[in-house]
Amino acid sequence: MSENNHAGHGRSGRGYYIALILCAVAVGITSYVYSRYTAEEEILLQKENVIPVGTMAPREDIPVIATQAPEQKNESRETEQTEPATVPKQKRKICSPVSGQEIFGYSMEALSYNQTTRDWRVHNGVDLAAEEGAPVCASCDGTVYTTYQDDSMGYTVVIRHDGGYTTRYSSLTEDLAVSAGDPVQAGQTIGYAGTTALVETAMGSHVHFSVTCQDKPMDPMEFLSLSE
Repeated sequence: MSENNHAGHGRSGRGYYIALILCAVAVGITSYVYSRYTAEEEILLQKENVIPVGTMAPREDIPVIATQAPEQKNESRETEQTEPATVPKQKRKICSPVSGQEIFGYSMEALSYNQTTRDWRVHNGVDLAAEEGAPVCASCDGTVYTTYQDDSMGYTVVIRHDGGYTTRYSSLTEDLAVSAGDPVQAGQTIGYAGTTALVETAMGSHVHFSVTCQDKPMDPMEFLSLSE
């Protein structure tokens, strides 16, 4: 009887130690798998947050902006790499959208300081002074391509002209005088000067006037010089 009890205690003791060893092995395996998973997850997160050197998003998604004035020697790196339009010297009836003076010039080859946003950026048009509500005229015969309103440049009219020219008139008031598809003539009222361009509010009431030729930006003052 005592021998059976002794054997039973031996077997239960061995079972206890085997169970203890199995538990220790399970804990070790679990710790190893967890630490490896955590390490791999950290590596994946690091890869997701790293942008390879020389990789850039499409240019339209990254405006050319700087918070400080660009150094003269590095200006070529800071400027918008936009090929200027080749301007065909074709005379036509052209007039300025408003009679006011230029208060901010065209600057696509160098950054200029924006007093509203307080940073440095390219400027694809000219800003012409005009009293609030002053009529804004089509600069040339053409057809209204579209009208729209956005948070940056406010109410805008876009007109297409012969020869591949497109003119754009922004910072207008809400009560536009034309709609998409309307034919217009040089000097015809298309809208009214306002302050709806939120990125140019420091200039007060004005018209932001820009021009493209064959879908490339050009100096609006050069376009106006083509007037017959």
